[in-house]
Amino acid sequence: MLFNELFEDYSNALRPVEDTDKALNVTLQITLSQIKDMDERNQILTAYLWIRQSWYDAYLKWDKDEYDGLDSIRIPSNLVWRPDIVLYNKADDDFSEPVNTNVVLRYDGKITWDAPAITKSSCVVDVSYFPFDDQQCNLTFGSWTYNGNQVDIINALDSGDLSDFIEDVEWEIHGMPAVKNVITYGCCSEPYPDITFTLILKRRSSFYIFNLLLPCVLISFLAPLGFYLPADSGEKVSLGVTVLLALTVFQLMVAESMPPSENVPLIGKYYIATMTMITASTALTIIIMNIHHCGAEAQPVPQWARVVILDYMSKIFFVYDVGENCTSPQRVKTQEHKLRKDFKYQKKQDRHKVVTSQLSRNRNNDSDLKKKLNGHLNNSNGIQCENAKDAVNCCSCYKVLIKNIEYIANCVRDHKANRAKGIEWKKVAKVMDRFFMWIFFIMVFFMSFLIIGKAI
Repeated sequence: MLFNELFEDYSNALRPVEDTDKALNVTLQITLSQIKDMDERNQILTAYLWIRQSWYDAYLKWDKDEYDGLDSIRIPSNLVWRPDIVLYNKADDDFSEPVNTNVVLRYDGKITWDAPAITKSSCVVDVSYFPFDDQQCNLTFGSWTYNGNQVDIINALDSGDLSDFIEDVEWEIHGMPAVKNVITYGCCSEPYPDITFTLILKRRSSFYIFNLLLPCVLISFLAPLGFYLPADSGEKVSLGVTVLLALTVFQLMVAESMPPSENVPLIGKYYIATMTMITASTALTIIIMNIHHCGAEAQPVPQWARVVILDYMSKIFFVYDVGENCTSPQRVKTQEHKLRKDFKYQKKQDRHKVVTSQLSRNRNNDSDLKKKLNGHLNNSNGIQCENAKDAVNCCSCYKVLIKNIEYIANCVRDHKANRAKGIEWKKVAKVMDRFFMWIFFIMVFFMSFLIIGKAI
């Protein structure tokens, strides 16, 4: 009987006010239940909301004493007038009407309409500090056709209700303040009020640290170790190229999830810096390998390089030759001096020894010849002439032999000098390897601490 009497002459198409010059106040309350998705690439926030609207209908009142104390009834929402409050920044292709849940109608004309809704709203995503970023997404509600002189929107609370929020695995909620705005658009002279709820989100970065950042840090530490790899192994350049390809894969994974904007994510900057460092280390490795393989055709090590690199830097970076260590510096100096001493003095000494030995041999041969000559003095002159000729021929053979021995000795000395030159160039390359290894280790530590500092 109450329902028939209330809706006998009721029309849900007209604004339910007694004085049409007065505005109808609609109280709006938003309860955030769950964040279903944050699409950074398309900049769309999908949220599950409970929307509560309440207003007074001047034509739906009754005296509860006349109806056995009945103070409220539940009726379908499509039977009463409803404010056309919509989400202004909606980003959904579905323009369906709100869910037709029942409304609660009280005896004094107050109508309360609770409707669940899954909203997709546009959200400007700033990924400059990804994955340590904070985001602010706005949810703006207002009447689509009624201006502020007809329907006025009032905040039920100073912020959105988060008491029933289901914790999200990716985002933390730090607040949902609400602000009422009154805007006059260019199309119309009347004011249009709206309420903007700002959802303050902070990303949980643990997933990205263990799956994107930590592997990159570990891979970046392999780049300096490429300088420690022996040059004769043939894998120095291969290691640098492999590390570069691995970082490229991680960079593509980050780029696929980020929006194509001018703001480069923090982790993307770290990847680019690391890739640049690895490219530089690979180029330096190629140069150092060329120094390592300098042979007999190369020029000797310059004097400044011997002083700076071989004398000082080798001690600083603990680079020693085979059989040397940091406890025998005198041995290092002696061997380096032997490698760089004047070969002319050694050449004279070797030549003096060879000539002395040959002269002693010649003296022995001459004494033998004299004995033979003295023993055969009574022989004929023809025989004496033949013995004299044999002695002269023997001396000439010894001279040829001495020249051949000197040639062999010179070849051996030249080979030792070229070998000493190659050993010096290899030591220069080894010292440069150690120098750049520590330089790039410092760069990796600096970049790692820098990105952690940005996160904090």
